[in-house]
Amino acid sequence: MQNIQPPVGDTVLGLELYFPDRAGDVNKIKQNTKAFTSHILRSQQFYQLPQIKKEKYFPLDYKYLMLDDQFCSEWPAFAEDLVNNTEFTLNCINLAMYQHLNIVDQNVMKKEIRCRLINYEPIQFIKEVNVTYLGKLVSLRGTVIKVSPVELVCDYMTFHCNACDTTQVLKQKDKCFTPLEKCQNCKLVKKFEPLYDSPGTKTVDIQNVVLQEIDGDVSKIPQSLKCELTDDLVKTCICGDDITITGIIKVVDPNGNKGKNKQNSVFNLYLQAVAVYNNNNESSNSPYAKIIFTPEDYSAIQKIHAQPNLFRYLVQSLCPTIFGHELVKAGLLLGLFGGTKQPTTRSESHILMVGDPGLGKSQMLKSCSNVSPRGVYVCGNVSTTSGLTVTMAREGGGEYSLEAGALVIADQGCCCIDEFDKMPTQHACLLEAMEQQTISIAKGGVVCSLPTKTTILAAANPVGGHYDKSKTVAENLKINSPMLSRFDLIFIILDQPNQQLDKYLTKHILTAHSAKKRKFTPKEFHFDPDGDDENEVNSLKQRLKLNGESLDYIPHKIFRKYLAFAQKSINPQLSRKAKETLIEFYVSLRKQFSVGDSTPVTARQLHSLIRLTQARAKAELREEATEADVNDVIEIMKFSLESIFTDSAGQLDRTRSQMGTGMSNKDKIIKMLEILQRRSEIESKSLFSLQDIKEAGDSVGLAKNKFNNALQSLNIQGFLLSKGRNNYQLNSAYL
Repeated sequence: MQNIQPPVGDTVLGLELYFPDRAGDVNKIKQNTKAFTSHILRSQQFYQLPQIKKEKYFPLDYKYLMLDDQFCSEWPAFAEDLVNNTEFTLNCINLAMYQHLNIVDQNVMKKEIRCRLINYEPIQFIKEVNVTYLGKLVSLRGTVIKVSPVELVCDYMTFHCNACDTTQVLKQKDKCFTPLEKCQNCKLVKKFEPLYDSPGTKTVDIQNVVLQEIDGDVSKIPQSLKCELTDDLVKTCICGDDITITGIIKVVDPNGNKGKNKQNSVFNLYLQAVAVYNNNNESSNSPYAKIIFTPEDYSAIQKIHAQPNLFRYLVQSLCPTIFGHELVKAGLLLGLFGGTKQPTTRSESHILMVGDPGLGKSQMLKSCSNVSPRGVYVCGNVSTTSGLTVTMAREGGGEYSLEAGALVIADQGCCCIDEFDKMPTQHACLLEAMEQQTISIAKGGVVCSLPTKTTILAAANPVGGHYDKSKTVAENLKINSPMLSRFDLIFIILDQPNQQLDKYLTKHILTAHSAKKRKFTPKEFHFDPDGDDENEVNSLKQRLKLNGESLDYIPHKIFRKYLAFAQKSINPQLSRKAKETLIEFYVSLRKQFSVGDSTPVTARQLHSLIRLTQARAKAELREEATEADVNDVIEIMKFSLESIFTDSAGQLDRTRSQMGTGMSNKDKIIKMLEILQRRSEIESKSLFSLQDIKEAGDSVGLAKNKFNNALQSLNIQGFLLSKGRNNYQLNSAYL
């Protein structure tokens, strides 16, 4: 170990860099610097000097530093000084590292070395930050919702006095240019010349971000706080990142808006960052890796895992106020767990619920957002494209800043979108986010791409308020084919009258509103609407039902920890038997849906089956997905396909397209379009009246009772665009 000591005497190497205005007691600075230098010499393995000299900063682990008993004895008031006199304390540490580097290399550096404090606790809530924390060090955690462009500002400016031929360094308050008014040497008041190229003049890169608190209570507006990043901290985070930031609480100058009508608040707080830790850059690439699990949490997870029928327990606990819909809840639960993380393909599943109003779709979505460790709930009829993706806001200097939308905030989490059918103009922005898991921006000179690894759970109501089984999903929702193909599972929920089921549902609702909630009488409430078919006893639908017993459902807080633990620690892989079963089912699907105008089954469906199978194993905290998991997922997939392809007569029609028309005479429609195309080429026009289209339909034998449905479907698909006044434009590009 080298016996290196900092310089002694009246002059201190680097003092003018860290204390240019000579603020602070020099003897105290020497004493603190000596204490940290001795710590560096004892812990040289943690401080890589060549890397520190190159990057101009070094991480300082607060917990490890406090374990150094000799350092604590040499600087006994370090913990108190760090909180109450943060800037002075950190500058002493920076000065010690600066001196140590210069003595070791015997080369005087002109740039400062900064420490980045990590593992400083406790991590507080943004809503707790108030005026009492002014000037103190705090650690906060939240989501970045706004990022401004990087600016170059002046921190210290050197001025030259011609009368006495001296130079003086003046700290620029709030990093705004403030001229020197009076010479401290000759006391002369005049206009002084600023020296921009002087060593005493210091400029710094600044970037402002807005941090929003991660709060599970969706009924309250989350608190946010402006944070100021400097030097190497700029560009360390983007919109949607989950970060832990340590810094000093300061207040904006209330007189900073001179010449403007708007006046700043007297206590407009912001945080000057000392260190930024991006939780999204974990080795597991998941924000769940930073969730802290207490011994009580592990005990609760073990109790849940010890349940005899674990998957049924999880499904019934997802939204216990909604009776039935076990397979729909199971699909939503598999979407929450997600598959095993892959570097090339997405592991998040997207699920759509379509059905009549009043069946609990919104309530199930809210339950999913509440139990998700990072869930966002939005309603489609009040959201815009910018509200879902990214907003470009113009700053004061004419530059643009990025503000995160719901999908970016829900990165690596769950985004629940209700009233999905009320936002047709926003569907185009979701196509890239759902498959490529990115949002590309090209606005205002800003060209970038933000990650959106989000599970999208959506609910929609059909046009007219009731689902028409004679039409397909695309016709009922007026949603284009590319959007529907992104969803792994589509559930059709219908309100069908059933006297026994309605009676049971009435008792369920009345019991939920009674004094003893969630306490059901087994004999009185046992009802099986599907009968006791022996072939379905071992099916997933039967195994998920409550056979008259009462359950102590999982609270949302514990459910959230269980999900986070599964996401963090469990990475299931498919067994050999599971792979064989998947291949067999996929091949049979390809064969069944290869006739007529049916929707073709592609590799996208195979990826969906793999993700859902991995999620089924992850729900029970297993590292291997078995054949039983595949069979459960196949049953859920069959239930989804049957609800989609069942026609109005109750028959399973695999010959029609899920995303096209529900009519069997599609050849006649194609011939009608060909007639209109030939007429368009002969007459050199693309606009046809309703009467012209009817004549073309009659010529090919299209039934009059199916003409309106055919015209509506062609309009949705973009073949015949409605131009008003019973006129339609033929779009030949689609033919």
